[in-house]
Amino acid sequence: MYKSCKRWLWQWRGVWIVTPTITGLIILLRWTGMLQTWEWTAYDQYMRWRPSEPLDQRIGIVGIDEADVKKIGQLSRSILPDQIYAQAIAKLKTHNPKAIGLDVYRDLPVQPGHQELVQVFETTPNLVGIEKVVGDKRQDAVAAPPALKAKGQVGANDVIFDADTKVRRALLQVEDANGDVIPSFGFYLALLYLDAQGINPKPIPGEPNTWRLGKSTFSRFQKNDGGYVRTDAGGYQILLNYRGSKEHFETISLHDLLEDRIPPDWGRDRIILIGFVGESFQDWIFTPYSSSWFALPERMSGVELHANITSQILSAALEGRPLIQTWSQRQESLWILFWSTIGAIVTWQGRYQGKKRVSVQRFLRLILAGGVLLGSTYGAFLIGWWIPVVPPLLALSGSVVAITSYLAHQGGKIRETFGRYLTNEVVANVLENPEGAKLGGERRTITILTSDLRGFTALTERLMPEEVVNILNFYFATMTDVITQYQGTIDEFLGDGILVLFGAPTLRDDDAQRAIACAVAMQLAMTSVNERMKHLGLSPLTMGIGINTGDVVVGNIGSSKRTKYGVVGSQVNLAYRIESYTTDSQILISQSTLNAAGTWVRIDSKILVQPKGLPEPIPIYEVGGIGQPYYLFLAKPDEQFLPLLEPIRLHYTFLEGKHVSDLFFRGSLVKLSAKGGEISSEQVMTPLTNIKINLQVDDRLISVSEDIYAKVLDQPSDEHSFYIHFTFLPPNVEAMLSNRYKLLRQLQDESKEQKTGNREQGNKSSSIL
Repeated sequence: MYKSCKRWLWQWRGVWIVTPTITGLIILLRWTGMLQTWEWTAYDQYMRWRPSEPLDQRIGIVGIDEADVKKIGQLSRSILPDQIYAQAIAKLKTHNPKAIGLDVYRDLPVQPGHQELVQVFETTPNLVGIEKVVGDKRQDAVAAPPALKAKGQVGANDVIFDADTKVRRALLQVEDANGDVIPSFGFYLALLYLDAQGINPKPIPGEPNTWRLGKSTFSRFQKNDGGYVRTDAGGYQILLNYRGSKEHFETISLHDLLEDRIPPDWGRDRIILIGFVGESFQDWIFTPYSSSWFALPERMSGVELHANITSQILSAALEGRPLIQTWSQRQESLWILFWSTIGAIVTWQGRYQGKKRVSVQRFLRLILAGGVLLGSTYGAFLIGWWIPVVPPLLALSGSVVAITSYLAHQGGKIRETFGRYLTNEVVANVLENPEGAKLGGERRTITILTSDLRGFTALTERLMPEEVVNILNFYFATMTDVITQYQGTIDEFLGDGILVLFGAPTLRDDDAQRAIACAVAMQLAMTSVNERMKHLGLSPLTMGIGINTGDVVVGNIGSSKRTKYGVVGSQVNLAYRIESYTTDSQILISQSTLNAAGTWVRIDSKILVQPKGLPEPIPIYEVGGIGQPYYLFLAKPDEQFLPLLEPIRLHYTFLEGKHVSDLFFRGSLVKLSAKGGEISSEQVMTPLTNIKINLQVDDRLISVSEDIYAKVLDQPSDEHSFYIHFTFLPPNVEAMLSNRYKLLRQLQDESKEQKTGNREQGNKSSSIL
């Protein structure tokens, strides 16, 4: 008996060795977070495969799109006057909805109609406003409407984004900075609806963070649930069970509501949400339905996202619609062990068969086992269970590969592959240095270069996404060649911007000089980029570059889930601030960079600025070139401003970061140059301010040109005017201004020739006398 058991154990030795080894490895990979993104992908695919549910008739949406804004006559797309919302809510109240949700920030008054809106707030007990709770109070958080906050009719509209920017979880409650528990916007609306039917949350004794609501039990999301690994589980979260892709709720336009073009009972006993649905409002969310093999990512509006949260709570409480549940870590481990065993047994059984037969049978058995795994997990998903897919699939495949390698007497080491795009120096540092792959960083002084294309965002709005990608690829390829030549480390591409490090991972004495030489070379390389733009029939691109030298922490930053080689510190932010002051083809550097670079740098001008976050103004310097040993210089064109024969009336506003102010000022363009002009106005802008301009085409204010973007120059002018440099001109406006400037230059040249001719005629007359 003993000998038989021993012989049997030896005969199946490969299974006993491989199964626990592969299982342990997969569990380790799962625990480190390396499989998290793959598991999200499988989850998203199951979500897309799942049949969509019908429209939830209990919820309606009043969507605000570009057509509504146009009919209202607003110049600012994202800010409507309070009067409009007051009228909309008053109209909705006549339809007798059970709850109204205003998914629009209203922490500040927007005239006209503010008092009218406050009165509506105070007289509508079933109205819920929003506030953004999570984040820094001074920057990220947004206060609630004071009138609704005083009555407690406010919900948090915070959204939880995963690392791939998709939303798979929903907040039901969150604590604010004072420790007060704030219900989420969608949860508050659902509770109003359920309360009318006598349904309220009831805690379950002995089970913290678990409560009963109608026909369902809600349990708080934990940091390792489903495919997540040590994620942030702050607040009371649940997995978001979407009804389907976008447009799963009946939606009417704001204008139809205001014009009474909807049925009288449209909103009766419903939850009505009001929010932006237009593409230009930037209130769009990536969801599991956003991925697609054959189409561009499809996003969902923020108001529909909150509608999905509300619908999920109502459906669970009233109809028992399944909430998405997950297994415990022990159950997941046993699940992985089971599939690892299946893979090992299936492969080990064919060890004495012919090689060709083994290969075919092993392949077919693996396909069959994989099909059973996918089918069972998908079936479980249909009834509300998220069972891991990727770890058991890898365990199955891993056992097959391990047994096959063992039988073929092939050995090797398992090498972990990290999804990083790094320079050769960083790769060498990671592979050759024993400490190179460890998380953490070190403080050192490096030089940081940031670049950004001027007016590119506005240009992309006129192009197809494929054209934008082609332009960016060519631009990045050109710049990468230059950066590599000067031994810079590309930390990351941010939109159309580039962040480059000089001094990391290898610190050199000439980091500052190489950074400046690289910047000049990049500006010179824009010639080839613009030749490509000309070939495509597009306006030329211009680039601003900012450089700063200072102490940062550099190294492997992130977590076991995802790691990148990069830098953190205030000096990085300062480099971005310096770059933001540039106009096209300009290079600005800090005092520290100038000190480190030495005397071979040509400085064309000095500017005193006050970057955000610094207590005192600092000087920054415009670079015109660098001498020994690079000898690279930029041509500095002589900007000549010529008086227009007839001023062009305009109105303008200033930009606050990426947002357009709602304050507009009138003025006139009185002078013009090749790339800028002079504006006469009672309201003079501060130098280096970014502004948006619309030229007035005729006597009507509404007949204006497309948006023009410019930066105010630090150039002396009288007290009622200021000089600007255009950063983006629409093609038709560019052509018009270019023709006018050519005419001015022609008139100037003719005047000079006439004066020269008169002078020569006078000299001849003097000679005769």
